Amino acid sequence: MLRVAVPNKGSLAEPASAMLRESGYRQRLDTRDLVLHDPDNDAEFFFLRPRDIATYVGSGELDVGITGRDLLLDSGAAAEEILQLGFAESTFRFAARPGAASSVTDFAGKRVATSYSGLLAKYFAERGVDAELIRLDGAVETAVRLGVADVIADVVSTGTTLRQAGLEIVGEPILHSEAVLVRRVGAPRLPAVDQLVRRMQGVIIARRYVLMDYDIRAELVEPAVELTPGIESPTVSPLHDRGWVAVRAMVPRAETNRIMDELWELGARGILVTDIHACRL
Repeated sequence: MLRVAVPNKGSLAEPASAMLRESGYRQRLDTRDLVLHDPDNDAEFFFLRPRDIATYVGSGELDVGITGRDLLLDSGAAAEEILQLGFAESTFRFAARPGAASSVTDFAGKRVATSYSGLLAKYFAERGVDAELIRLDGAVETAVRLGVADVIADVVSTGTTLRQAGLEIVGEPILHSEAVLVRRVGAPRLPAVDQLVRRMQGVIIARRYVLMDYDIRAELVEPAVELTPGIESPTVSPLHDRGWVAVRAMVPRAETNRIMDELWELGARGILVTDIHACRL
């Protein structure tokens, strides 16, 4: 039986369950349920704290789990990333009072507050920086104002919260994080895990691409397929009017309208876009 750890709460929880549901696996209807059996797929799902998932997977008790890259690295567990899932993206950065520091080397001898002490300890060790780590759970941006730390290391999106706390970003990002699928380091390959990965890859691709169909004159096919090369190659079929062909190709969802505009200018007509719900490529 496939045993999977799923985030129980937080920003990872709903997107993770949604992706598993789109991958064909049963997911819980009541958030109070902590274990769910999916007999159709011979799978069992355990809903755990996101910070604990890498530890459970690394211990060998569970086959795979969904967590954040930042949480995986912070845990120090014997687990490894096997698939990037494309949601819950974030950037982990340093911040301090304006003018207090310009790079990571300026943090030597200073107090650095963070919720990711394991990740940060390794980061400093790799760069030979001797700083004092202050571990806090949440709201670390207030640590400087309250005199607990000189610098903070935290997840940053727009930076608005930092500016409101009188801080500015210092240096390059520590880490770019997102949701990832993890398994135990050195674990043997399991057919059920391979199937899960294929299904989730299909969902990821379906979210990023759409199917585009259009008609175009035969002599314009070459420039048209340069705009819509597809994943491997587009499908080109003759129409009843011998001067025209129908083209079908997968195109990036984010570029849909630009491609449609360029195809129209080229002479394509009957341009249709269809969502892809699942695929295997």
